[in-house]
Amino acid sequence: MANSPALSVLIPFFNEEGNVHPVIDEVHSALAGIDFEIVCVNDCSGDATSVELAESMARHPHTVTVLNHVRRRGKSAALFTGLKSVRGTWVQLLDGDGQNDPHDTARLWAEIIVPGAPPRLGIIAGKRNSRNDSGFKWLQSRVANGVRRFVLRDDATDTGCGWKLVRTEAFRDLPFFASMHRFLPALVKRAGWDVREERVNDRERMAGVSKYGFLGRLGAGLFDLVGMFWLTRRGGYGIAAEWNDPRAD
Repeated sequence: MANSPALSVLIPFFNEEGNVHPVIDEVHSALAGIDFEIVCVNDCSGDATSVELAESMARHPHTVTVLNHVRRRGKSAALFTGLKSVRGTWVQLLDGDGQNDPHDTARLWAEIIVPGAPPRLGIIAGKRNSRNDSGFKWLQSRVANGVRRFVLRDDATDTGCGWKLVRTEAFRDLPFFASMHRFLPALVKRAGWDVREERVNDRERMAGVSKYGFLGRLGAGLFDLVGMFWLTRRGGYGIAAEWNDPRAD
């Protein structure tokens, strides 16, 4: 599209009062020099998140767009809502709690994208240098990632990390289902794109509390993993020779 930015930063928010302004302001600071936009999706927050998002859009009218769900639908739905509006060639996914560091985006953009990313590269998945979580949460994450990697062989070791830089074309190839954000590397690989993993920073959330509990995450994760196992064995996508698609090589 004409006048499209090179990069779209897509941030889902749910009850992140106190995090909105710091997260959006830090993105502007960290990505200075990159042609970018920010698309925020408010998933029916019940606190002052919507007010803070409106304030941020007023402060940054040329870079910030806010979309508000009429019903709560979860993180994956928020990402797909934002995906319908992004205009960049690449989409940077960041969580709304401030744990992801946009300076990693600036660093990897300069190292990988600017010199010319491989045409088949579909996603750069973050792998956290350190975890700002309890020992129990770290352990459950290690076990879950190990099981998922063994079952799906998705070339990623830390899909729980919210930092992901995705080629927009590859993102739009993916099927939507609830909690699909947990399996982005596997879905991108299934669609015929390459997966790359890079170390990124992990920080304490700026304000508020985590929205995920152990039992809820475990139950949903096991159920979704069974579905993903079935999906990844149903074959890949067809590619026409006339498309000049890098996945044809």
